[in-house]
Amino acid sequence: MLHVVIMAGGSGTRFWPESRKRLPKQFLRLSGEETLIQATWNRSLELVDRQRVWVVTGQAHVAETRRQIPELMPDRVLAEPCGRNTAPCIALAALRILADDPDATLLVLPADHVITPTASFVVDVGLAIELLKADPSRLVLFGVPPTYPSTGFGYIRRGDRLSGSKERSYAVDGFREKPNLETAESLIAAGGYLWNCGIFVWKARRILDALCQHLPEIGPRIEQLQDAWQLGTLSAAIEEVFPLMPSISIDHAVLEKADRVCVVETSFTWDDVGSWQAIARHAPTTADGNTLIGRVCTTETTNCILRGSGDHLIAAIGVHDLIVVHTPDATLICDRRDESAIRRLREVLEANPEMREFL
Repeated sequence: MLHVVIMAGGSGTRFWPESRKRLPKQFLRLSGEETLIQATWNRSLELVDRQRVWVVTGQAHVAETRRQIPELMPDRVLAEPCGRNTAPCIALAALRILADDPDATLLVLPADHVITPTASFVVDVGLAIELLKADPSRLVLFGVPPTYPSTGFGYIRRGDRLSGSKERSYAVDGFREKPNLETAESLIAAGGYLWNCGIFVWKARRILDALCQHLPEIGPRIEQLQDAWQLGTLSAAIEEVFPLMPSISIDHAVLEKADRVCVVETSFTWDDVGSWQAIARHAPTTADGNTLIGRVCTTETTNCILRGSGDHLIAAIGVHDLIVVHTPDATLICDRRDESAIRRLREVLEANPEMREFL
């Protein structure tokens, strides 16, 4: 049967000051009335019932996960004692789900992406499942047709169309790391490249076997956790074993090395909502190029993203190309054109003991 694994361990640091260690990006309302994790949960229910939706998150965020998704079954939350990137996250989910369903198929989803329309997403997942029915050894990725030369996404090089498959199903011919602008432009011009959106479909047993094959140091840890499940001591074992796993993405650990990797070219619209700049793609924009959220008043102001909270009024006069985000205890003002500004700011806050409470 199909199970959905929602990966909700990200920190969303580029959405400071709204995103904090105690309330990272996936728990924020950045597009529409739902938080990102609530939207992912509701999207999952279009495919499976709630008994087959699992959330992997950090221990510090279990309570918030359950508060935001009260319908989530208590034993379907898997708590990571520390962040170890996506390969250990997926390993943990796969071995736990296999204990209930030895023939489980996994749909792995980040908790903090925007996907529309849901109907197209469901169709594409169905296409991926058909690929697995034809060959259960496949590892299926989703690739988004690029709309601009992004330097923030990895790229999948599309190979030959899979024999006997429906349209939009291809072998993977290689991967490209996040490129510089010149390289991204050349990839777009060459054609045949897709954005790697980090959504996957595969058999639970197949991905565990692939992890053990291509990342040998993780194999003994997986065996320890499997033994602990048989003994009824899984929670204690996770505390001890999970931090010993290598911190590595599933892409680097398996997908760049394995065979039988293929890609479904998506029909849905996708956005990883990676920074405040992305908000302009999901909210109305004025004739002056301003994206205004909350109580905001502007004059002689252009190309700004202004986001208020509560009853606080943001008034902007004669400013241009700014991001202004107000929260009850911190206000961000930065150049909209500087993608790395918030990362540098967080480094300054981290270095100042008196400021760390704002992270």
